[in-house]
Amino acid sequence: MNMLSILTPEEIERYEADGFLVLENFTNSERIAALKAAAQKIIDDFDMDTVSVFSTEDQRKLSSDLYFLESGDKIRCFFETHAFDNKGKLIKDKQLAINKLGHAMHDIDPVFEAFSYVPELCQAAIDLGFVDPIVAQSMYIFKQPNIGDKVNAHQDSIFLNTDPASCTGFWFALEDATQENGCLWAIPGSHKTYPVTRHFRRNATGKSTEFVGEETPWDLSQAVPLEVKAGTLVILHGACVHLSYENLSPKSRHAYAIHVVEGKDTTWRADNWLQRSEALPFRKMKEVSDSLPLFI
Repeated sequence: MNMLSILTPEEIERYEADGFLVLENFTNSERIAALKAAAQKIIDDFDMDTVSVFSTEDQRKLSSDLYFLESGDKIRCFFETHAFDNKGKLIKDKQLAINKLGHAMHDIDPVFEAFSYVPELCQAAIDLGFVDPIVAQSMYIFKQPNIGDKVNAHQDSIFLNTDPASCTGFWFALEDATQENGCLWAIPGSHKTYPVTRHFRRNATGKSTEFVGEETPWDLSQAVPLEVKAGTLVILHGACVHLSYENLSPKSRHAYAIHVVEGKDTTWRADNWLQRSEALPFRKMKEVSDSLPLFI
C-alpha cells in the first residue's frame, strides 16, 4: 500500500534533534477500548500457577527467569513487585497486580496485530528512515494504581540490539499520563550525547543473561516529563535515555508499546535476550500492514 507521509518535515526535524517525538491524537478511543479489552481477556485467562515478577530495579531476577527469557514468541503476564507481601503472598486482585504483558501480542492476538501493523504506523517508521521495518516485540504496560513500579533510566537499544543499531520505540498512551501517575521522562538530545555502551544479552548457555559493557552515567537532571493525553504516540530513538517513576497515585497509566528494528542490511544478534522460534518468525511490517485498514 502506497500512502503519503505521516510525519511532517518539522516533526522529523524535532525527532532528530530531541531523540523523541510526541504525536497527539494518533489513535482514537475505540481502538484504545479494544486494546484494553484484549489485555483484560489475557489476564482473565492467565493461569496463576506461573508467577513471574518484572522489575528493572533488580534485573538479576529476570536473568535466570526462563518464563521471561522464553516470552519472545509468546504472550505472558508479569507481576508488579509490590503486589506481594514479604512472604510472597499475592495481596492484590489479579487484574490490579500485573505489571505488563509481553512480548509477542502483535503476532499472536488479532486485536494487537490489527493495531500494531496499521499502515500509518508502518509509514511513520518509513518516514523516519526505515526501509524494511520489523516489529520485534510488544508490551502492554499497566502502571498499576499505588504500586506501579519505577522503570529505571535506559536506552532501548541496550535490550534490543541489531548490527548496526536500529531499535525505535513506539509508545501509545492508552490513558492520560501525568507526573502523578508515572508518565515518561526523556533527556532531549541524549541519543546524540550518550552512545549505547552496554547490552543486555544471553550468556553462553542461552538460559541466563548478563549486561556486557560499561554503564553510562546519565545526567537525569536534564530529563523532561512527557505528560500526554490518551491516544498520543511517543516515538523514542533507541539511544534516547528515558524512564518513568513509580505510580503512587490511585490512577492507573495504561500504555502499549512496540519496538521496531530494520530488516534490511542488519543482523538480529543471536545473543539478544529476545529470540523467536522457527514457528513464529519476525514478520515484515509492510507485508502485514498491506492487508489492514487505515485507522487515523
